[in-house]
Amino acid sequence: MDHPSPDPATDPLIIAGRSYRSRLLVGTGKYRDLQQTGAAVEASGAEIVTVAIRRTPLFAKTAGGQNAAGPNLLDVLPPQRYTILPNTAGCYNAAEAVRTCRLARELLDGHALVKLEVLGDPKTLFPNVLETLKAAEELVADDFQVMVYTSDDPIIAKRLETIGCVAVMPLAAPIGSGLGIQNRYTLLEIVENAKVPVLVDAGVGTASDAAIAMELGCDGVLMNTAIAEARDPLRMAQAMKHAVIAGRQAFIAGRMPRRRYASASSPQDGLPQ
Repeated sequence: MDHPSPDPATDPLIIAGRSYRSRLLVGTGKYRDLQQTGAAVEASGAEIVTVAIRRTPLFAKTAGGQNAAGPNLLDVLPPQRYTILPNTAGCYNAAEAVRTCRLARELLDGHALVKLEVLGDPKTLFPNVLETLKAAEELVADDFQVMVYTSDDPIIAKRLETIGCVAVMPLAAPIGSGLGIQNRYTLLEIVENAKVPVLVDAGVGTASDAAIAMELGCDGVLMNTAIAEARDPLRMAQAMKHAVIAGRQAFIAGRMPRRRYASASSPQDGLPQ
């Protein structure tokens, strides 16, 4: 079986026809300030940066709404350098999510790539699958390029792909929990049957979690809290960058088989008796 090169320059992540060297996507919430946000994103090497439109104004707030004249997120994360991925965090039904995506498209001058999240409840932040499917159908019909947060259900993941979503993003564990990969089997099922990129979204707590996701064959990882709430966000951002690269390389290289018993590293055949 032929494998792609592990070099990020020749093994790009392709989303909606666009090529990216980095397979790490990051969020912009929970940082101390805009300066720390920009520094952490830069340290991560990420090229796609997701922004909660309902919670994080792209422009400074004024009495009249958003004002492009004040200091804002786009000052530290310029769209010329990063792909801004507006998301619908905080939406609990399809109508809210669709409306938020249309607002994002207006604010970002026709930007079509969005991350769809429709949440089920504020405690678990699990996806509302029925509303997610409904919103995905409407957004795809409206010419959005939809990356979609979903459960780790292989059947639902395939349905979202069939609808026309450009990437499927199953959770590894609840959003912000840091619990790591909780069900490798279902993630593996999704990866093995998908024809669009599969990115782990939610649950990563440390670098080993990101590496495991990549070793399972996921095309990328999206995270926010694991970096923003680390004791040293910039160092953690760097760790996540290297973990994603290492996990991808290990997946391509192919791990050794697991064995019940020892297998000597030095060959025994041909040694003097």
